[in-house]
Amino acid sequence: MEKALQFDCAGESLVGVLSHPPEPSALGVETVVLIVVGGPQYRIGSHRQFTLLCRALAAGGYPALRFDCRGMGDSSGALRDFEAAGADIEAAIDAVQRARPSVRHVVLWGLCDGASAALLYLHDRGDPRVTGLCLVNPWVRSPESLARTHVRHYYLSRLMQADFWRKLARGEVARKAVTELARNLRLAGRRGPLASTAAMALPFQHRMARAWQTFAGPMLLVLSGDDYVAHEFHEQVRTEPGWRGALERGNVTRLDMAAANHTFSAPVDTRKVEEATLEWLRQHAESPATHKE
Repeated sequence: MEKALQFDCAGESLVGVLSHPPEPSALGVETVVLIVVGGPQYRIGSHRQFTLLCRALAAGGYPALRFDCRGMGDSSGALRDFEAAGADIEAAIDAVQRARPSVRHVVLWGLCDGASAALLYLHDRGDPRVTGLCLVNPWVRSPESLARTHVRHYYLSRLMQADFWRKLARGEVARKAVTELARNLRLAGRRGPLASTAAMALPFQHRMARAWQTFAGPMLLVLSGDDYVAHEFHEQVRTEPGWRGALERGNVTRLDMAAANHTFSAPVDTRKVEEATLEWLRQHAESPATHKE
């Protein structure tokens, strides 16, 4: 079953679709999955990914809301990036609780910068209604992270190929390519940006790390093998002090999908993400979350 929702956010009109089981939970308390859409994109998702996910979750007993942030799809207002999505997420949670009063727990499910927006929402607002996170290929890009990823996942494998050295010896490797390699090696050795004074806002990657390290509820992390964004996230966790130990925390469940691309466009991968999300919800998502100060 699906129901259209229209709700206010800072004077703008937001539109969403709530997929839900026919009847409320017999326990009288429900967990809703809120799809935080990265941008610029609207609530259907690539290859109808979010529509299919919400319907699969509802069929499995969990209501799920997909909605358009301000400036996207059918919602009014100016387009904003993922760092400014906090008010939209809060308004969507309020709307789904009005539409389905049995909802007490909220799981934020986000892909790419939608996952980043979910963590930033917790960092900036600390909403106690959010009791779980499902983060898929989180976006942490900076010039340094991209350079490290290029060096580790492209240049190293290229340097191991005999064909590369034959072309280099024959002068067939363009000077631009060599210059680009040198630039990436230089950037890869640098740390990410740091705020110079307490008055400055922390870079979004640092706020994401803080939210990750202090969130006590269950988390599902899904990473694609055929995706630079996922590789960048792994490099960030591996090299940046603020992320140290993030993947070893006891509340983190990790799923690696080696053959999947960024949006899991192959039908078999789409279904696997749906099934993994449902299984994780059944095992973990009823647990309450707390936040450290």
